[in-house]
Amino acid sequence: MDTEEAPMAGGAAVHVLVFPWPAQGHINPMAHLAVAFAGAGAHVTFLHTDHNLRRLGSAVAAASPRLRFLSVPDGLPDEHPRSVADILEIGRSLATAGRVAYRALLASLLQPQPGGHGGADAGTGAGGGGCFPPVTAVVADGLLTFAIDIAEELGVPALAFRTTSACSVLAYLSVPKLFELGELPFPPGGDLDEPVRGVPGMEGFLRRRDLPSPFRRHGDDHDVGPMLQPVVEHITQSFKQARAVILNTAASLEGPVVAHIAPHARDVYTIGPLHAMSPAPATASAASLWKEDDGCLPWLDARADRSVVYVSLGSLTVISLEQFTEFLSGLVAAGHPFLWVLRPDMVAASQNAAVQEAVRAAAGNSKAAGVVEWARQRDVRRHRAVGCFLTHAGWNSTLEAAVEGIPMVCWPFFADQQTNSRFVGGVWRTGLDMKDVCDRAVVERMVRLAMESGEIRASTQALARQVRRDVAAGGSSARELKRLVGFIGELAMPIQCAAIHDFELLDNSIQS
Repeated sequence: MDTEEAPMAGGAAVHVLVFPWPAQGHINPMAHLAVAFAGAGAHVTFLHTDHNLRRLGSAVAAASPRLRFLSVPDGLPDEHPRSVADILEIGRSLATAGRVAYRALLASLLQPQPGGHGGADAGTGAGGGGCFPPVTAVVADGLLTFAIDIAEELGVPALAFRTTSACSVLAYLSVPKLFELGELPFPPGGDLDEPVRGVPGMEGFLRRRDLPSPFRRHGDDHDVGPMLQPVVEHITQSFKQARAVILNTAASLEGPVVAHIAPHARDVYTIGPLHAMSPAPATASAASLWKEDDGCLPWLDARADRSVVYVSLGSLTVISLEQFTEFLSGLVAAGHPFLWVLRPDMVAASQNAAVQEAVRAAAGNSKAAGVVEWARQRDVRRHRAVGCFLTHAGWNSTLEAAVEGIPMVCWPFFADQQTNSRFVGGVWRTGLDMKDVCDRAVVERMVRLAMESGEIRASTQALARQVRRDVAAGGSSARELKRLVGFIGELAMPIQCAAIHDFELLDNSIQS
């Protein structure tokens, strides 16, 4: 969507602070939204943690003179791994050290600021130019409820961005009903294929194994595990406090699900897939925490159309050496060339160099397999040579595959991925759900089916056409984004009127 010349509604000077949870899967869609806001004429401050901003380095050169990058500390030491196992610790630290720095920074942004740096001791920054007006709205990750609360306390309207699928959000919102019906907690040793009641619109469809991974905790009504309760509280609180909830989804994907979510929020905006509505180069440079390897693109250029299996399990998934071996053996047996993204920290208790060598050795031919530590994901997934996508079913990856019409083999790792995988296989029928199985024979069979099934390919192409209509001019997502831009513009008007009133009072006081 080209909004570069479309000013914000009402002619107000709009300045939006965008604050994602500090993980790749959360940063990506919120970076796309930031670019969309800047293209619509708003000034945008994108707030990283200090650790992530240092990690990005010079890559955060501004994509627009109206977009800049600032940061606050996450409260953890530099050497902290910040891995998937540390999510709860990261959240607690952000809610303490990050809260204090965020409040100070946001308070400072209520005054006009230079474009390059925020002017607050709590924040460091890069990018942008000129003068930024006072901040007029905050769009915070739905997990950062303190960011929403503090904004409203300071008189800044706040919106919540849920970066996961709508179907997983609805599952979390349904937790009280699941307890009431006795669906939670799961009994120890219970059948994970047992259907679950209590999630609206998914009765008889969702199984226990399809609910978000924290639901698999055991205990009584007061002990639902160390991960489930905090996430449920975050979602419930952010829905109650925020002026609106933003979802990175489309009507063609999750329209009926969104209808069940809407009564829980003041308003809901479905504006996805955002990556298909935002210019890729400008956004990717400011979003990727990993160094991207473009060397795989010439390798793909040399492959036949739809001949390559692209394998990427995301930025957080960790697998055992045994699981790695099963995946590798199944891929080799499937008989198709494959390109595998293997992060240095992905295979537990092993050396990444040895793992990469095992891929090459098992393939038996350097032309049959490619290995990179991180790829330019969007360019790879849309490459003509890619025939299917073996994925963790993270929401960003699921959306990207939907837009490009790529069949999926889903092996979800955690969080919303279990629910996404079920929808891929059972609702959209654009791929296969391989959750809870890591066996070479199953990998081989499912990869072959995804690569060779005309029925699956036809479903993926049909869905891709519909999603592209959603994001095109006049489509449902494009209209929703325009509505959101208008709402953000309207929010700026009372703040600026109040600021003018305060200035007039001060001026009259001085003159008297």
